Amino acid sequence: MKLLIIRHGESEADILDVHEGRADFELTERGHRQAEAMSDYVSQNYQIGKIYHSTLKRAVQTAKCLASKTQAPLVPDEHLMEFNNGLIAGLKHSVADEKYPKVNVPVHLSVYEQESMLAFRYRAEYMMSRFISENENDGTVAVVTHGGMINQLYHAFFGLPVGAQFGFATGDTGIHEWIINGNSRILVRANYIPHTI
Repeated sequence: MKLLIIRHGESEADILDVHEGRADFELTERGHRQAEAMSDYVSQNYQIGKIYHSTLKRAVQTAKCLASKTQAPLVPDEHLMEFNNGLIAGLKHSVADEKYPKVNVPVHLSVYEQESMLAFRYRAEYMMSRFISENENDGTVAVVTHGGMINQLYHAFFGLPVGAQFGFATGDTGIHEWIINGNSRILVRANYIPHTI
């Protein structure tokens, strides 16, 4: 099975310099153009059978654009939402740094009404299990989600330990192409953006 893991386009939070996470911002005009260009590229180069997506507005808008180009059905799932950053959501970075300083806690605990890293990783593992069990081995599936969740999906894809300090960068509408064949995992490309706007 081929997986295309795609980040949403530029959102209003990106230009407001605020923590996004569960704050539900929409795409900017540029974000819509990015989604359009990404969708054109994907529809011309892949046969998408299904589009799983986060239920936050910026991902929904990006996924709907992709669906309009590929005619693939949409599968919304809250498990694909961004990290639940609790009280920090929507705050200016400077304000959040002052009110809610970084605190190191074990992976099963959290602060500031956030979800734990263990819970975040669980959501990624749950979705990876769905992708594999609900689709044909020779199919191609798109997943429209968020930077933090893409990192967690990478950790699940490679079987990395929970809390491992590995980061995977993703630009606006960046595409990560993976192949899953039984226990085999192949990274074809990462953060591919041939459609930059």
